[in-house]
Amino acid sequence: MRKTIVTLTAVLIMGGCGQIRFGPSEAQKQNAWVHNRTAAIASQTAQAEQSSEKLQELTRLSETQSQAFVAYCGLPEELPKANTAEDVLSESNKQLAATAIAQSKQRPDVWDIADSTLELGIAIAGLFGGAGAVRFASFLQDAKAKSNALKEVVLGNEIFKKTNPDAAEAFKDSQKNQSPLTKQIVTEVKSS
Repeated sequence: MRKTIVTLTAVLIMGGCGQIRFGPSEAQKQNAWVHNRTAAIASQTAQAEQSSEKLQELTRLSETQSQAFVAYCGLPEELPKANTAEDVLSESNKQLAATAIAQSKQRPDVWDIADSTLELGIAIAGLFGGAGAVRFASFLQDAKAKSNALKEVVLGNEIFKKTNPDAAEAFKDSQKNQSPLTKQIVTEVKSS
């Protein structure tokens, strides 16, 4: 059991959070809705203005594709005003798009995920009770404490190197004999 938890934690730390994302926020849901309305209005406008057949096809396809964004994100609690081209082109919808982009780039912190995973393991162990569960919970609490200590050491080292640039090269030399696994873990910590 210990090997499984250690392996899962190591995979999580080494794998990073590149593939993990937060669920869609209200702003992202609203932006998906406005995008769908934008595509629909563009399609209607292209047809009403008798644009080229190619542009009409492109805007119809865009409208259809946009429905996938709304289906994926879900409908927002409050639908933004987007009935006309003027509504869609409002400053508030432009700000909404910028907010949605910023939120879409966010990833969970690897340390938060590791802590949550360890806390979940501790909670599950508490449900089962018994001597084995107590030992397992103790092991997980120890792993969590070591994980937090590692984070503090690495972040402290980074602060030291930034505030003492003359010592940075000597600091790097002292770490050149680290194992590849240690170097990879440290790199992940630095990037999170």
